[in-house]
Amino acid sequence: MAASSAIASSSTAFINKKNVGLSAFSSQSSFSVQTARKRISKKIVSVMTPQQTERKPATTGSVKTGMTMTEKILAKASDKPDVSPGDNVWVNVDVLMTHDVCGPGSIGIFKKEFGQNAKVWDREKLVIIPDHYIFTTDERANRNVDILRDFCNEQNIKYFYDIKDLGNFRANPDYKGVCHVALAQEGHCRPGEVLLGTDSHTCTAGAFGQFATGIGNTDAGFVLGTGKILLKVPPTLRFVMDGEMPDYLLAKDLILQIIGEISVAGATYKAMEFVGTTVESLTMEERMTLCNMVVEAGGKNGVIPADKTTYDYLEGRTSVPYEPVYSDEGARYLKEYRFDVSKLEPLVAKPHSPDNRALARECKDVKIDRVYIGSCTGGKTEDFMAAAKVFLASGKKVKVPTFLVPATQKVWMDVYSLPVPGSGGKTCSQIFEEAGCDTPASPSCGACLGGPKDTYARMNEAQVCVSTTNRNFPGRMGHKEGQIYLASPYTAAASALTGYVTDPREFLQ
Repeated sequence: MAASSAIASSSTAFINKKNVGLSAFSSQSSFSVQTARKRISKKIVSVMTPQQTERKPATTGSVKTGMTMTEKILAKASDKPDVSPGDNVWVNVDVLMTHDVCGPGSIGIFKKEFGQNAKVWDREKLVIIPDHYIFTTDERANRNVDILRDFCNEQNIKYFYDIKDLGNFRANPDYKGVCHVALAQEGHCRPGEVLLGTDSHTCTAGAFGQFATGIGNTDAGFVLGTGKILLKVPPTLRFVMDGEMPDYLLAKDLILQIIGEISVAGATYKAMEFVGTTVESLTMEERMTLCNMVVEAGGKNGVIPADKTTYDYLEGRTSVPYEPVYSDEGARYLKEYRFDVSKLEPLVAKPHSPDNRALARECKDVKIDRVYIGSCTGGKTEDFMAAAKVFLASGKKVKVPTFLVPATQKVWMDVYSLPVPGSGGKTCSQIFEEAGCDTPASPSCGACLGGPKDTYARMNEAQVCVSTTNRNFPGRMGHKEGQIYLASPYTAAASALTGYVTDPREFLQ
């Protein structure tokens, strides 16, 4: 079956669509969560108007157009009754995140433009998470974290997840790990809000029904001083995913299918809205995977309507009031895609682009040198559970070095403490050890971005790697001649067991 054969239909141009999928939460729904924040009153901006000739009432009736989720969030955040794609609006930011790679630059711009003694707009809305180049002896990388620490002490920042002892991450109770996973775990992701981050994969947080996107250091410096940003409202692409999810598929396969279908430029500066029965069935971590890679399609943001799964995850993680929003029945979409997920097969993205889609079984003759399981895309608790499931089902040992990098300290603890279903009480770490994998490393972004040469699992020579990360451009994991096959944790684990790119159904059926 061709990889694209699961596409059922698409329709183009700004046309009205039925609200398929999560229709129970339409704009007419009376469902609400917690207490809506106080609405800002409209200001009078003019006291005089020029004389006008009498106008007759329009004969076409009301022309008010429904809005998508993304449009509603940006309208609310800009204190406007409605917005349309292409509008430029000043948006009030609910949360700004930065990390050790972009934080120092953003801080430098903030101080240059607002003054050396300026204060950030809100010390409780800024979240600073060291995560990229942490466990290294590189002095410049270490200095980046020092700059963050000095700034947070100066500004009395409430949410700074610091690390000082690089020899033992567990000696740092505040340290979390990968920012996009930590934001969710620590309750900073909330429906209906605007979350910005100095990292392209900030779009991960759209899984919570909010507008989340990456911004540059200059924009971040401006947000630090004002709490606002000028954004152009994006048009929305709608992805309706229905059908029962096969046991051998994960959300990584779904997003690789979509990117392979529309290309890495197919959603350039567009919102990608995911709905349908399949999306409803996904856990929060799987929804995060789906939204995480919209930027690999050029997307401005990804978004999934909040539901009980969302609220259950947030229970106990945040006490901040939030108000979810949902697309109107008459919302306009630039294009709609429909997928029957029950017909999909495990996929990989071959070198050197995330849209170079292929069926895993079509690549069975590709010999590999290593496997990497980690990152904001594939280093969450459920990702390691999935890999352990394959190792457990096979009862075999890996044939290539298999590197495991938990995204956060919490994920690391889960790997060592949570029993894997059907294992008789064994944890992921025990199953990984029996399979001959490397010992799970300290939580961080690891080798996903390459990093300093002493970064754990970095590719320092030309090798072929199956990875659960998000990008496979030349040099992405270290060596410019390395070849990276992007895959789900299922496919990555199966490939580790054979030494070739392998369809996980070889072990899961």
